[in-house]
Amino acid sequence: MTTTPTPARPPVLYLSHGAPPLADDAVWTQQLADWSSRFGKPSGILMVSAHWEAAPLSLGATSGRVPLVYDFWGFPRKYYDVSYAAPGAPELADDVARLVHSADTPVHRDETRGLDHGAYVPLVEMYPEADVPVLQMSMPTLDPQALFALGRRLAPLRDEGTLIVGSGFTTHNLRWFNPSAGPDAAPPKASTEFDHWAAEALERQDVDAVLDFLHRAPAAVEAHPRTEHWAPLFVALGAAHESGSLESESVIDGFWFGLSKRSWQFA
Repeated sequence: MTTTPTPARPPVLYLSHGAPPLADDAVWTQQLADWSSRFGKPSGILMVSAHWEAAPLSLGATSGRVPLVYDFWGFPRKYYDVSYAAPGAPELADDVARLVHSADTPVHRDETRGLDHGAYVPLVEMYPEADVPVLQMSMPTLDPQALFALGRRLAPLRDEGTLIVGSGFTTHNLRWFNPSAGPDAAPPKASTEFDHWAAEALERQDVDAVLDFLHRAPAAVEAHPRTEHWAPLFVALGAAHESGSLESESVIDGFWFGLSKRSWQFA
């Protein structure tokens, strides 16, 4: 009898996913492809996207090929024609439910909920063959401490070969988005200040500062008028912390229409 070996423990990721047109950026798409090639193919992917907030904590579709949610409007037709037929991950869903379910954290299954653009846009570039089972999980709250604690409970999934991905944007103020200026226009000062602070805080592994970013980071409210695009980082940090290492690497940096694309890998 032969058994399939469990993949080596994957890292934990926080990536800035961008709007669908960021997939037209040849540099960014190559960076994502190169990034995923640096570690072995995971047995499954648990995706926590800024674009799914639901309480109680909810798990998306696991049956057959996972559908997509085109959760944007006003874009050219080609962005609605993107496909990504990744298989569902029912066993991973069971594991997540087992790890996080409690009286305080009930778990809801939503087989109608597919992958939103915060999930599939980067995955198209990282795993273009769509051959890794994917499960999307909602954020039941935006409270940093609660999401950090949730990430800690999810950490054992890594030992089974699961790649845990928080997908947001390191700065996310859509008032800065100016199509006429172009994607490479100089970012606002608030965006660069927050980006620099975030890079330094994670380099020194200052979890307390990151979780309390609204009070400690420069231009925090300008960089995140609403915090949902920074919140997936808290889940990633919790999973990395519980696994014993907050050592991180800033894998992608730079700006797109003034928004910071900085993304991290945690050992």
